[in-house]
Amino acid sequence: MATAPISASTPSSASPETAAATALRISNRIANEIGCKPGQVNAAVQMLDEGSTVPFIARYRKEATDGLDDSQLRKLEERLIYLRELEDRRAAITKSIDEQGKLTSDLSQAIQSADTKSQLEDIYLPYKKKRRTKAQIAREAGLEPLANLLLGSPDRAPETEAASFISKDKGIPDVKAALDGARQILMERFAENAELVGRLRRYMEERGVVQSKLIDGMADKGAKFADYFDYSESWAKIPSHRALALFRGRNEGILSVELTVDAEDASPVLPAVKMVADTYAIRDLGRPGDKWLMEAARFAWKVKLALHLELDLMGVLRDKAEEEAIQVFAKNLKDLLLAAPAGSKATLGLDPGIRTGVKVAVVDETGKLVDTATIYPFQPRNDVQGARATLLALIAKHKIGLIAIGNGTASRETDKLAGDVLTDIPAAQRPVKVIVNEAGASVYSASELAAKEMPDIDVSLRGAASIARRLQDPLAELVKIEPKSIGVGQYQHDVNQSKLARALDAVVEDAVNAVGVDLNTASPALLARISGLSDSLAKAVVDHRESIGRFEKRMQLKDVPRLGAKAFELCAGFLRINGGSEPLDASSVHPEAYPLAKRIVKACGRDVSQIMGDSALLKNHDPTEFTDETFGLPTVKDIFAELEKPGRDPRPEFKTAALQDGVEEISDLKTGMKLEGTVTNVTNFGAFVDVGVHQDGLVHVSQLADRFVDDPHQVVKAGDIVKVTILEVDVPRKRISMTMKSQADYQGQRERSAQDRNKSHSPAQGKPGGRGPSGKNGVNSGSSRDGNNAMAAALAAAMNKKRK
Repeated sequence: MATAPISASTPSSASPETAAATALRISNRIANEIGCKPGQVNAAVQMLDEGSTVPFIARYRKEATDGLDDSQLRKLEERLIYLRELEDRRAAITKSIDEQGKLTSDLSQAIQSADTKSQLEDIYLPYKKKRRTKAQIAREAGLEPLANLLLGSPDRAPETEAASFISKDKGIPDVKAALDGARQILMERFAENAELVGRLRRYMEERGVVQSKLIDGMADKGAKFADYFDYSESWAKIPSHRALALFRGRNEGILSVELTVDAEDASPVLPAVKMVADTYAIRDLGRPGDKWLMEAARFAWKVKLALHLELDLMGVLRDKAEEEAIQVFAKNLKDLLLAAPAGSKATLGLDPGIRTGVKVAVVDETGKLVDTATIYPFQPRNDVQGARATLLALIAKHKIGLIAIGNGTASRETDKLAGDVLTDIPAAQRPVKVIVNEAGASVYSASELAAKEMPDIDVSLRGAASIARRLQDPLAELVKIEPKSIGVGQYQHDVNQSKLARALDAVVEDAVNAVGVDLNTASPALLARISGLSDSLAKAVVDHRESIGRFEKRMQLKDVPRLGAKAFELCAGFLRINGGSEPLDASSVHPEAYPLAKRIVKACGRDVSQIMGDSALLKNHDPTEFTDETFGLPTVKDIFAELEKPGRDPRPEFKTAALQDGVEEISDLKTGMKLEGTVTNVTNFGAFVDVGVHQDGLVHVSQLADRFVDDPHQVVKAGDIVKVTILEVDVPRKRISMTMKSQADYQGQRERSAQDRNKSHSPAQGKPGGRGPSGKNGVNSGSSRDGNNAMAAALAAAMNKKRK
């Protein structure tokens, strides 16, 4: 018996779901997804709706949420937006169908049960207002009874039955026209069956294959996509970086990309067509109408369902790939923002250059620019002696403690020059020199913010100052740069830019609030990332600071124009005042909890300044002694921890990689060489490491450890100092392959790599795990500084094969 789509002529008597029931549905679903209780979700949602921020809720409202952390709250916030949009769409669809007089109890139940937007749209498809289709024209011509007759009675001959429907007045001149119209009606009916569409979608998700082909005549222009000229991989298994490479190739007109299912199946009736036929009890039993009905099912699949589902699932693939790429970027950005600060020391920044000279900037311990210069130690001037004299004079004049050297062009030559200069300084007064990742410094230098901070300074010298400040405190300087310009992602230019910006802004907000900022020295850019402070409020805080000289206590924030009670509540705990009139202002204890903190201090028999930092006194007391109806155990424990180590910085201890002398260019690298370097970027296929040769090398995910690694972020993060062994060097293509495995495993890997090279004479074609384009965001740009994917193509095929 045929199964019709959900519909009926009688309206539903079911009442719309109440707002409370909808809220309960959302909270239950989110709770299940993030692994907590609905009550925790409800509390967090209420505070978010009231304007509280994620950092504030995570840090100061633990009792209300029963300890939800910032990552859970971010996921909660993201899913809340999606599910509320889903509920709005659910209500709109219900209203639309009801207004058509077609809403039944069964249909209403189906709408309420839909878990995703795509499921809702499948249900709504038959009722959606659409342009006049061929099926609609056929229905207007009176051919629906013929379609129903042939579907319900396959023992009748289609040609015979169609003859009685011929009508030149209705645009049906012959039998063929009548049967074509009836077929269009059935095809549309099949394609709008929500249950069938759902089953076919799941089938394609499991069995679908993404295939790409080179577009004729584009081989030379699309050489960077050579590995995808004849390529296929399971839709369910293709990783994000390869999916995004395919989409880029298609967008650039190099590749044709399609999703197919059962392309190699030689059966008379394809499985997908059989699913359509089975839904409507269509069988080829030799009856007069069987062949015609089977053709209707085949056309419905080929012309309507396959194309619709291909577009749908390729959209899903892009969304999944973008989401993963965004998460990779977010993880790397967080690691970079929370990198160890070198500390408040006078710092000399060097922005390397050859013909244009090395730009020099000196900033004091607070980051204020105090001196600048330009030296020309390289071609064409070769003024080494003049450069040495200038640097020595600046180091002596400003009592320099740190030298920050940008890692761009001529960085190693500049590093060598600085090293030679330091030999003329006694060891006790010798500054520490560090090569600093300068990604995004040029963007900041030309920005309006940099112009305001250093109005009379040349753009190139601003870059040197930024490099110096980045060494002192990476977080304070990096917040001045648009996160997308920092360059620690993969395919960041190919993903949804609004989603990327929202995710990266959340990372920056969480990082800044996790560390906290000095209220009397923080820049407007840094303050604007504090919970509860907008750009305008941050500027108002700085203007007020300048008018009063400095903040002596947090309560003075209430005097800042337009900074109301809610903003104070949200920001106060994240702002520090060192040396102020209230010692607790130097901690992360929120002003609302000062009475509790002072009660704890009083129980220890000391004043606040004496007890802060003295863990011995605090260990004599049980935190449970101090809980009350306002503050629970989580807050009390946090105050204990803060009093023990006030204003603690969650960032790691500062350390630097020891770059090897004599290894300054990619041509200096040799197989088997052991080096120390800094992780600059982590992707889902491995980590990129800077060993000081102007080109980052790739440690493929299979080379990160002696054990199997599923997620590279489990082993390394951006900013880590690691030891690597060089596996292979391809100088012409600027590709460096590295391993972090032990020596024993490294030797076996060299032998396997040689065997793989002998077997692989051409790019992977038509195989899962094939290589992708390399370079900037997946395309070989010849530079690792902007995208760090330059080794993806070189290793992905062989390494994926080996991992399996």
